[in-house]
Amino acid sequence: MREWWVQVGLLAVPLLAAYLHIPPPQLSPALHSWKTSGKFFTYKGLRIFYQDSVGVVGSPEIVVLLHGFPTSSYDWYKIWEGLTLRFHRVIALDFLGFGFSDKPRPHQYSIFEQASIVESLLRHLGLQNRRINLLSHDYGDIVAQELLYRYKQNRSGRLTIKSLCLSNGGIFPETHRPLLLQKLLKDGGVLSPILTRLMNFFVFSRGLTPVFGPYTRPSESELWDMWAGIRNNDGNLVIDSLLQYINQRKKFRRRWVGTLASVSIPIHFIYGPLDPINPYPEFLELYRKTLPRSTVSILDDHISHYPQLEDPMGFLNAYMGFINSF
Repeated sequence: MREWWVQVGLLAVPLLAAYLHIPPPQLSPALHSWKTSGKFFTYKGLRIFYQDSVGVVGSPEIVVLLHGFPTSSYDWYKIWEGLTLRFHRVIALDFLGFGFSDKPRPHQYSIFEQASIVESLLRHLGLQNRRINLLSHDYGDIVAQELLYRYKQNRSGRLTIKSLCLSNGGIFPETHRPLLLQKLLKDGGVLSPILTRLMNFFVFSRGLTPVFGPYTRPSESELWDMWAGIRNNDGNLVIDSLLQYINQRKKFRRRWVGTLASVSIPIHFIYGPLDPINPYPEFLELYRKTLPRSTVSILDDHISHYPQLEDPMGFLNAYMGFINSF
């Protein structure tokens, strides 16, 4: 009996070693096209991926898109063309640690650094003195809040923000309900690096699918595109570090929520009400109480945490209604 277990153990060791070094999946034609149509710029020696499309000729309007966790700028692809019909420049980036951008480790990822990367990108594009419309989702909402704080402080070299549209982000720590896997990775201590290396497509897809509505869940090929973006540059190994933004949000709540409540620029929120991470009605009640001057678009009751992917036309119409209102 003992010899049998020894043989199993000897067989398991190389199998586990092979499993832990599975190469990332190949990019689908659509995701490959997204990558090849984009560009890179360098921020403090790190390569940051971005998209920059020229849309309406003669319009001065610029929109910058800030994606969520754990995905990438590819989250915006379903509304990209629609935005180019309204804006002169449509710009999105993969935050550091996400998508096709570099994913250094070890590294202390922070919302402050991501905001500085956005500012650096716009300086790189020569747009630092232009008025910018921000459109954000999830993790990107927090980055937008920091950019808004810097704008309010009127610090030189910061963005001039014309408007802000948030969507399904946990801007209030007290109403945010992270997934179990996120909790384990964020607070797992010495176990977190082990869990990140053990993560695979099956675990990822089973964890992410429930944050979509029952009728709007991504196809398997769409999930593979998301996973390919995460696995690019071994991004699965930095997820635990990226998740520290949840702790940062609690620590700097007064700074970020206070800024939202005190600025005078137009602010809007597009909400998928079936979102288990920012649940209805608790989130919406607190949002309206805290930000009474902000307008809100509530999408159909089966739309959840990724409204721009689940209901791109509804999302785009809601955003255009906001942009055209001022």
